[in-house]
Amino acid sequence: MEAKLDRIRRAETLQYLSYHGSFLPEELRGDLDRCEAQMLRTARPRLVWRLFSLLPDGTLEGTDYCPGGEDIRAFLRDCDSVVLLAATLGAEADALIRRAGGRDMAEAVILDAAGSAAIETVCDNFCADLAAAFAPRFLTDRFSPGYGDMPLSDQFALFRVLDVSRRIGVSLSQSGLMIPQKSVTALIGVSDRPQEKRVRGCTDCAMFSNCPYRKEGKSCGSI
Repeated sequence: MEAKLDRIRRAETLQYLSYHGSFLPEELRGDLDRCEAQMLRTARPRLVWRLFSLLPDGTLEGTDYCPGGEDIRAFLRDCDSVVLLAATLGAEADALIRRAGGRDMAEAVILDAAGSAAIETVCDNFCADLAAAFAPRFLTDRFSPGYGDMPLSDQFALFRVLDVSRRIGVSLSQSGLMIPQKSVTALIGVSDRPQEKRVRGCTDCAMFSNCPYRKEGKSCGSI
């Protein structure tokens, strides 16, 4: 399956901007049009994924990786398989935002929001393709390291299992944050019945008040 970025949803860009108004001034609409178009032209989306059987002890078959935390165990309790995913917009998207920051901070903020919306679209498109491939089985939502009580340090195991740095050029900082920043990792469960409790986003997360992603204005990819 290929990484596909066919659009940037305006509602998601506005969500990342924390814009709650019902009316968009013409000037803001023009800025959004321009920045979203720039991001679409500049981003070079890539992804890597693998499917694993889920063993009774929570380990992914053929690896030494056992996703940490009680939340992910409950999340995957009806699943017999797990997809590991890593996706990125590439260094080009980060560079676009960084260059804008040197000349126009307002433009940089909009580009950053558009980039966050764009990587979510890449992941959503992948999940739609995955759901079609696995039908009539069911997929869970995406669940990422750092969400709930799943430690952010799980990033290192996930990167090792997927060989993320070599495959798509994403690296990790010492604290477990991804470089380029417009990147996402996630676990997706596969089950014979639909997921009962949906992941609703940051406000439902136990890490909401001290999330390292939110402190840097980013998402862990689970919303």
